Amino acid sequence: MKQIVAIGGGGFSMEPDNPLLDQYVLNQCGAERPKICFVPTASGDAEGYIERFYQAFGRLECRPSHLSLFRPHTADLEAFVLSQDVIYVGGGNTRNLLVLWREWGLDRILRSAWEKGVVLAGISAGANCWFEEFVSDCIPGRLTALSGLGWLAGSCCPHYDDEEAGYRSGCHRLLLEGRLKDGYGIEDGAALHFIDGRLHRSVASRPAARAYRVRVRDGTVEEEEIETVFLGG
Repeated sequence: MKQIVAIGGGGFSMEPDNPLLDQYVLNQCGAERPKICFVPTASGDAEGYIERFYQAFGRLECRPSHLSLFRPHTADLEAFVLSQDVIYVGGGNTRNLLVLWREWGLDRILRSAWEKGVVLAGISAGANCWFEEFVSDCIPGRLTALSGLGWLAGSCCPHYDDEEAGYRSGCHRLLLEGRLKDGYGIEDGAALHFIDGRLHRSVASRPAARAYRVRVRDGTVEEEEIETVFLGG
């Protein structure tokens, strides 16, 4: 079974006192004390981000570690990644993440891990990267559409309710301009769980958080709200 949990926003980095999404990710692998590896490539391996990961997951029943491509601790990345139960990809610059993964061959290794049943998860850039296309702020000044790994069909727009940053309106603009495939908008606090490439369910750490299917029909953007399960209910 191939699983990906795409988190629009939230988790330990945005909701340090709300472990619902992080615990949900851990629960999907079936291990009693799962080995979870944080991949902070998109943030440039920001030390504070890594520390917050260990603080959060150190309180949960798991065995946390992290994988740095700037200061790698092993020459055998493949063996290390394939020994994990969960890979959790952090937020940041998705474009830089993809460039570095491809240079190191980590994209190929993660594909093997996914096919072998390792649960892949991530927030923001860590959600974007799995899709064919995504909405990104990695180019200053304007939201743009970029290509991801393509393991999940369609597009992803994280932080879909963050209109201060213009994600929802930016996603709609890119759809109408024909620069973004139909896909998903995921609000902060919501996550989409895919099994074998198909949407399995939508879950949330906040009662009002939602996710949507977004697509262009007859020159307008249609949003279809996805039924979402509040994990704290």
